[in-house]
Amino acid sequence: MPTFFRFLALLAFKIFAAEQVDVAILEVGLGGKFDATNVVQTPIVCGISSLGYDHMEILGNTLGQIAGEKAGIFKHGIPAFTVPQPDEAMCVLEEKASKLNVHLQVAHPLDVSLLNGLKLALEGEHQYINAGLAVALCSTWLQRTGHPITNLNQTGSLPEQFIKGLTTASLQGRAQIVCDQFTDTENPGDLVFYLDGAHSPESMEACAKWFSLCIKEDNQQPIPHYQAQDNTESSKEVAQWHTNERSKKDTAQILLFNCMSVRDPQLLLPCLMRTCASQGVCFKKALFVPNISVYHKVGSHALPTTDPQVDLSWQFTLQRVWENLMQGDKGGEASNTGQVCEEVKDDTGMSVRSCTNSSVFSSLPLAIKWLRDTAQKDRFVHFQVLVTGSLHLVGDVLRLIKK
Repeated sequence: MPTFFRFLALLAFKIFAAEQVDVAILEVGLGGKFDATNVVQTPIVCGISSLGYDHMEILGNTLGQIAGEKAGIFKHGIPAFTVPQPDEAMCVLEEKASKLNVHLQVAHPLDVSLLNGLKLALEGEHQYINAGLAVALCSTWLQRTGHPITNLNQTGSLPEQFIKGLTTASLQGRAQIVCDQFTDTENPGDLVFYLDGAHSPESMEACAKWFSLCIKEDNQQPIPHYQAQDNTESSKEVAQWHTNERSKKDTAQILLFNCMSVRDPQLLLPCLMRTCASQGVCFKKALFVPNISVYHKVGSHALPTTDPQVDLSWQFTLQRVWENLMQGDKGGEASNTGQVCEEVKDDTGMSVRSCTNSSVFSSLPLAIKWLRDTAQKDRFVHFQVLVTGSLHLVGDVLRLIKK
């Protein structure tokens, strides 16, 4: 049996061939040189998006080493695009491209004026970088397959089909806002989840900026009454606005976090906290949950299971990092936080730790239950929960909060 990603890549190729697709867009699992998708020997065009410090245990410890692995998707004579990169990464990409006679071009961020007054469907300023790359790749594919777009750069706007794609695209788990649909309160908008699967320092900063901007915008609006939608057209749930003003309710920002143990929380958590703090957003509480998915079967009827022997040592490590950061921001020494923590038993009888600014839960469903119970008790508080650090975590949360 191949590894999970190689199996999915093999399955994808089989489906693409069986369905006779006109075009397949392949994204690497990680890296490029040794990635399963790299069995494609003659792609039409290649693209490399913003590079950062991710999967360092496999790709290398420097941006140059990471860029070298990513450049493994370049093929002899096949055009390629990238976005503006740090000099260290760009030099390596250009060197690899030169050796393979690859015409490497830099795709600049999309100019919002090209969207005819509309905005990108995907939230975050960094998406304009991704959009610029997408336009370059699509245009090149059309040109090389006999469907060139005439005067693309001279008309001052994009083709109608391009604009439709860019302004209606949906990507679950990235800058997605979902109201909990199971909270038993008069206003379902009392518990809202902001989900982003960021798990590198660069994406964590982008996530924090997006969340902070959303908080500012949301708190200036009337309280939303959210209607359940299939979430296929937009990252945000459709809202109908109550007439009562947001100012009648306090707000509380809560972090629900987990990352894989190969990540460095000393890089991720400070970046998240300080970027939010610079925008005036401070978390009332941080909740840490296990990094093992609560779902072990695929299917619409699969139920979550809780392992009574789950190891919480990594979650306690994340909690210590957070408490040290919070104490440091309050003027204390990180090495001697003086944090007040207590060991308590959760609903499963497991020993977990509750500290001044954070709590560890033995499972994600218990953390969600705590959030719902808290929202139920504090009817005059609007809870805004940022879920980040892991796409696995985001996926499990979506499963628990959407009908």
